[in-house]
Amino acid sequence: MSGSPGSPDVLGSDDTRPAWEARLPFHYGWVIVAVGAVVSMAVLGMGRFAFGMVLPSMRDGLGFSYGDAGWIGTCNFLGYLAGASRAGAVAKRLGPRSTVTVGLALVALSLALVTFASALWAVIVLFALTGLGSGVANVTMVAMTGMWFLKSMRGWASGLVVGGIGLGLMGSGLVVPAVNRMIGPGDGWRLSWRIMAGSIAVVGVVAAVLLRDGPQYVGIKAAGHPVRDAVEPAPVSQAEQRRTTLTLGLVYSMYGFAYAIFVTFIVTTLVEQRGLAESAAGWIWFVIGLLSLACGFFGKLSDRVGRKRGLAIVFAMHAVAYLIVGLQLPGVLLYAAVALFGIAAWSVPGIMGAVVGDYLPPAQAVHALGALTIFFGIGQAAGPALAGVIGQHTGEFTSAYLLAALAALIGATGSLLMRQPGGDTARA
Repeated sequence: MSGSPGSPDVLGSDDTRPAWEARLPFHYGWVIVAVGAVVSMAVLGMGRFAFGMVLPSMRDGLGFSYGDAGWIGTCNFLGYLAGASRAGAVAKRLGPRSTVTVGLALVALSLALVTFASALWAVIVLFALTGLGSGVANVTMVAMTGMWFLKSMRGWASGLVVGGIGLGLMGSGLVVPAVNRMIGPGDGWRLSWRIMAGSIAVVGVVAAVLLRDGPQYVGIKAAGHPVRDAVEPAPVSQAEQRRTTLTLGLVYSMYGFAYAIFVTFIVTTLVEQRGLAESAAGWIWFVIGLLSLACGFFGKLSDRVGRKRGLAIVFAMHAVAYLIVGLQLPGVLLYAAVALFGIAAWSVPGIMGAVVGDYLPPAQAVHALGALTIFFGIGQAAGPALAGVIGQHTGEFTSAYLLAALAALIGATGSLLMRQPGGDTARA
């Protein structure tokens, strides 16, 4: 099968015809985007963010406190951090396609096993493994997408890939309440995770069959505008790479901190503090997922107005959403908060992946993306842990959402201060 990390398979069986991928009426990069979207759905939409939807029934069935829930979320994010930080090294050894497939297999297996757990320590360990697989698969998938597209289309492609997360939210928003109505919340969470584990396993098979390690392995060039994108980023010094990584990493950590609070506790907030029925909260979760399918728009916007402005717009929208929830503003504004978060929910990772591809050549970009995800993971780990402590001591998450809003505002400011290595901030 073409796409192995060793030697490119660019010929058909008679060694004269191009590989079938090169004979399609459209660029094979769009197949990569489609598979990337369902990979995002699996490892992030189901493997990570569905936790917020399942959390109320898990707490009911296992008797966990807010603090326990916060630590489960934090260990999941720490696992993601560990996986993301090693994704580049694993992909170099196994090849991107195999790395994504292995990550998906680990997520599916650990979620299947968590359905047999009852002790807190077992749930924590298994969710850490889920995070590990998610980190390996997601970072590799984002980097792989960048290889298939030139700069003029990279933001759009990356945005479409991360937009797939919304499919996972939509699925969990429908499945979890339906399962809980059918067999009760006490054990409903177990069946919900089993359904998602099976779905992720199917995605793993799809990824193994359709992903390819790069356009050169099927005898084609990356999609884009060759004249406009003729100049690729030149290699930069280690000092410049560290400075760039630090700047982008601090911005990325603010996103990780803020959004992790929201996605972990928003359903709990709606059900236990706003008095919404779980089915109503499930529909709100579904709407967040549906709206987030439009995340590709912000990637395309960043192709036009520049990465820093695109990021700042997304951060500003999220800051308003967190403020609305944190200030406990009335009903109709709560739906506005859901819309503001949902429509740009996963845009930051997509744009950040495009930023790295714009700023650094491919060899440095993969390692930089892994390093950036360390900052991202630290923010993700800190957010739910701190929010869980706040919820445990105050009985609500008001202050946590206000902290998330502050982090988003810092992220917006930092985005506007970004600059390309060796350049200025004008078009970063």
